[in-house]
Amino acid sequence: MTDPQPSTPSLPDDAATSWPPVAVPGQPADSTAPPADDDLDDASKAVSISDGAEILDHLRTQIKRYVAMPSEEAVTAVALWIAATHLQRAWQHAPRLAIVAPEKRCGKSRLLDVVTETVHNRLITVNATAAAIFRSIDGDDPPTLLVDEADAMFSTTKAAEKNEEVRGLINAGHQRGRPTLRVSGPEHQVQEFPTFAMAALAGIGDLPDTIMDRAVVIRMRRRAAGEKVASFRTGRDTPALNAIRDRLHAWLQPLYEHAMEMEPPMPVEDRAADTWEPLVIIADLAGDDWPVLARAACRAMTDYEAGQDEEGGLRTRLLVGIRRAFAAVGDPAVLSTKHLLESLNADKEAPWAEYGANGLTPRGLQLLLKPYGIGSANRRFPDGTQAKGFARNQFLDTWARYCPEPKATDAPASSADGPLPGTAA
Repeated sequence: MTDPQPSTPSLPDDAATSWPPVAVPGQPADSTAPPADDDLDDASKAVSISDGAEILDHLRTQIKRYVAMPSEEAVTAVALWIAATHLQRAWQHAPRLAIVAPEKRCGKSRLLDVVTETVHNRLITVNATAAAIFRSIDGDDPPTLLVDEADAMFSTTKAAEKNEEVRGLINAGHQRGRPTLRVSGPEHQVQEFPTFAMAALAGIGDLPDTIMDRAVVIRMRRRAAGEKVASFRTGRDTPALNAIRDRLHAWLQPLYEHAMEMEPPMPVEDRAADTWEPLVIIADLAGDDWPVLARAACRAMTDYEAGQDEEGGLRTRLLVGIRRAFAAVGDPAVLSTKHLLESLNADKEAPWAEYGANGLTPRGLQLLLKPYGIGSANRRFPDGTQAKGFARNQFLDTWARYCPEPKATDAPASSADGPLPGTAA
């Protein structure tokens, strides 16, 4: 059987660059109502390649039925991620799905319930060793790893150290061809164990940066008063979700070879593109409005996470603080270490107070800047004095690479337009 080329609608010129509209709290209750029984296709019926958009639409409806999602972009991302698990063999990268929340009762476990019942070949755990995980991964048909309460694995220094091997395994499994090696058997032979598998992790607070950087991040929030969702009962509700799972699998399996050859245009680059590419391919295979929705979600959600990193990443925050310190005095060619530290430590919302009784020290500043190849030196200042300091041109390349000034056209929508994609209210 020859698979026809799925129809893909043309994208508007600004589909990959414009900020899309986002959901607002208080959506009408009937927007999450389940479809009538007559509208749910029986999983045993034949599935056509052209049914992809309809199946994804059903999945999107079921997600919104049980979970108050933070935005329409988040719904799109979760639906496409679930579908992508059914073609794991076709992907070069296995995106992680990070379902995080600022505190309990934000719906993360409920979303993981829906994900569990619709992904391919689920492997769910709340606590597992690295050995148990990699011995459960089949290279020919990898499972979808699902981890609830993932914050317990990394929330403290002791827990993070204990689970460092698990973190390394999750990171390695993002890319194909990164096996773990173990000595096994009576002959003590070195054996390769595959690590490649898609994984969803749910927890309170952000996961380790290396995992978040490889993930489609869903930032859950507590339901507002006007947001209504249906209760979830395993015996009653899983059959409909399993039917969607089976239809997804039936739709996508004949498209395996075609999906392997696809290189879709992406609105992002580098690791973000690696992570989102399987989701965009699924959207292009489905056609209808899904290609536009996928790229809009990709751009909006990755832009938001980049902003999170700019504000929360320690070294990136330091670079931004240094740029502000130079700008505050007219961007001189050189700035003394003493003046720079005074400016940084004056920011009461910055984390520098944790570096000692007097905040960030010259030694601490040197250590933070060392990975960028930036260090202080004796400098001569306009008044003729000499002191340890930094030249502004030392930072220009680093600023451009790690915290570029936002362009006017990249400004996010105003707060009047609703919450940003994937954010907690």
